[in-house]
Amino acid sequence: MRLVVAGSPAAAVPTLRRLAASDHEIAAVLTRPPTPQGRKRVLTPTPVAQVAAELGLPVIEASRVDATVTEQLAGLDLDLGVIVAYGALLRRAALDVPQHGWVNLHFSDLPAYRGAAPVQRAVMAGDTRTAATVFQLVEALDAGPVFATEPFDIDADATAGEVLAAMAEVGADVVARVVDGIADGSATASDQVGQPTTAPKTTIEDGHVDFARPAAVVHAHVRGVTPEPGAFAHLGDARVKLLRASRFPTGGPEQSAPSLAPGALRLDDGRLLVGTADGPLVLTEVQPAGKKPMDAAAWARGLGGLEGKVLA
Repeated sequence: MRLVVAGSPAAAVPTLRRLAASDHEIAAVLTRPPTPQGRKRVLTPTPVAQVAAELGLPVIEASRVDATVTEQLAGLDLDLGVIVAYGALLRRAALDVPQHGWVNLHFSDLPAYRGAAPVQRAVMAGDTRTAATVFQLVEALDAGPVFATEPFDIDADATAGEVLAAMAEVGADVVARVVDGIADGSATASDQVGQPTTAPKTTIEDGHVDFARPAAVVHAHVRGVTPEPGAFAHLGDARVKLLRASRFPTGGPEQSAPSLAPGALRLDDGRLLVGTADGPLVLTEVQPAGKKPMDAAAWARGLGGLEGKVLA
């Protein structure tokens, strides 16, 4: 089949590579335009655009699929569109261009976590399991019938970024199976079952950590907003990024958790602890404002004493 593959971030790259290595033909790759990146704000193509160039595939760069882009797609004699985190909605005119419409790889067990940030929201909620789902794209948000779902276990310490990277590889294989099934006529899709939930895009404020909540909730929050938008708290007037944290190990009397007020800091056996509502977390990596990421305990030792210092 002749395909168009639409996607922008790194999470879409495994699917692009998997389909490029298949028996199907990629007629074009649709991705968003270059954006300023880094401190020098250098215009940089999306990860998908970079890999498409490496593979010698034609690229259409567009921030939205308007009439002009739809006309370009219509001229490609497409059998199927495949979309993974492209970053813009497709309207009916574009959905109708390929003979078999479009399939979408979504990183949740639909209808759970419909929206832009399914992995982040699942990790933030403390979920231990999710899924990679391939469904038929319709105009309603992530609401089309499902072709295939592959369960995925969320590691207890994994960040959203780590979960998404692993799921992107799993999802690429699911997409490939569905595309093959559509090509040979064996693929079938079933309506979604269950109560939908939503996963709105995360904002900077979503990264603000509230240590007055239980340790399990705080830990899940930090993991869920890492690497984007990034977890942070304030030490006085200074913002501190919280790059990595772990649960305090318990298993015997010698490992009983110290009692700390929410946000209070303490060095304990070479570890930096921070209090929550019901026990401490271990901060392992932080990034103070204007500095590079560093070991959290080393940062704490440089503060000149932790008495009265609270993350809030």
